[in-house]
Amino acid sequence: MSQVVSVSARNTHGSGKDILTQISLIVGQGVDGDAHCGETVKHRSRIAKDPTQPNLRQVHLIHAELFEMLDTKGFAVGAAMMGENITTRGIDLLGLSSGTQLRIGNDTVVEITGLRNPCHQLNGLLPGLMEALLDRADDGSLIRLAGVMAIVISSGLVAAGDVITIVQNPVPHIMLKPV
Repeated sequence: MSQVVSVSARNTHGSGKDILTQISLIVGQGVDGDAHCGETVKHRSRIAKDPTQPNLRQVHLIHAELFEMLDTKGFAVGAAMMGENITTRGIDLLGLSSGTQLRIGNDTVVEITGLRNPCHQLNGLLPGLMEALLDRADDGSLIRLAGVMAIVISSGLVAAGDVITIVQNPVPHIMLKPV
């Protein structure tokens, strides 16, 4: 069973987020009270390029299994430390198709827009962490491990323990790209 392990938000930019008992997701906006909430981009580097771009990074999801993998590499990382809003378990986030819709709990639906591109700010949390979140495929292409980004399709509350189900999975599969 796929489920939510932890939820978090913070109203300011910077490393990590605050773990909360629940978060409210708003259609077309993101996580209520989070610095990245809004219809247009809120990530500082994207605002500098074009502040009118649609916000495809409203909700950041990371799989808890990533923390276990990082621990084997000597990085003690836990929920909310890398800035995700929803920490999951039991779902292969990185293997989903772009456009996959996930129901989280009873009401909330998010649509996967792409991969989170790990940035150098992660090295401020733990030196070398950004590099640990990158790998290479057999063909030499870059693999990003830092979770996925999504937009909110249906508003609702999300809390630890909520079940996650796939409600729409595009066919054919569309490989995730950084957003």
